[in-house]
Amino acid sequence: MIDTASAPPAAALRFHGVAKRFGKAAVLRGVSFDVPAGRAFGLAGVNGAGKTTLIKCMLDLAALDAGTIEIFGASHRHPSARARLAFLPERFAPPWYLTGGDFLRFMLELDAQPYVEEEVQSLLAALDLDPSALSRPARSFSKGMTQKLGLAACFLARRDLYILDEPMSGLDPKARAHLKDLLAAERARGATLFFTSHALADIESVCDEMTVLHRGVPYFSGAPRALCDHYGESTLERAFLRCIEAPAPCPRLPSPPC
Repeated sequence: MIDTASAPPAAALRFHGVAKRFGKAAVLRGVSFDVPAGRAFGLAGVNGAGKTTLIKCMLDLAALDAGTIEIFGASHRHPSARARLAFLPERFAPPWYLTGGDFLRFMLELDAQPYVEEEVQSLLAALDLDPSALSRPARSFSKGMTQKLGLAACFLARRDLYILDEPMSGLDPKARAHLKDLLAAERARGATLFFTSHALADIESVCDEMTVLHRGVPYFSGAPRALCDHYGESTLERAFLRCIEAPAPCPRLPSPPC
């Protein structure tokens, strides 16, 4: 009999041997790691490490050269698998001629979901986005307002998995704190969070697990605290530097309990 109480959680995402080249440049070189369902997971790495390319492969926006990606056990190539996720790109840009409200209505209509004013207003408050954004054209938005609108569209979709590429980009400290509260609420609801960030403090404060992607391969996978402990550093930033300066990836470290 299987002890389900001690069994590891099912994987929301599974990357196995993922490889991707652009011309002669090998961007991803046999990437393998799992993202457990219901966890908050951070993907860290320097510029050019392959983080965005990995997301593009996951969303079938770029073809794999080798390997497989599964989303809740189904191939990433199947639209039904991707239907369970919401995605916010790093450079999110809504149609400039739409108002914030028009954009949200359009996205909800694509999802075959109703536009419920109370839910929209509640989410805007949770993201610290002024309600006037609903009646203003997107071309008048600041970077922070644009980012909040994209996040609102994602969370209104109520998906099982959120793929967020640099979700804190353009947000001031107040908005970052609001977003962290919202991410915690989504995780408590049972959703899986997968996001990239150059701000390691955000990964440390939000994520249960992380992977450090370096030179196209995972150099570390495990809990943020485990990375610090492995290198004997008090901060995640220092541990990250030690990790990417290592001659080879460090071993997989134990996952934290649910």
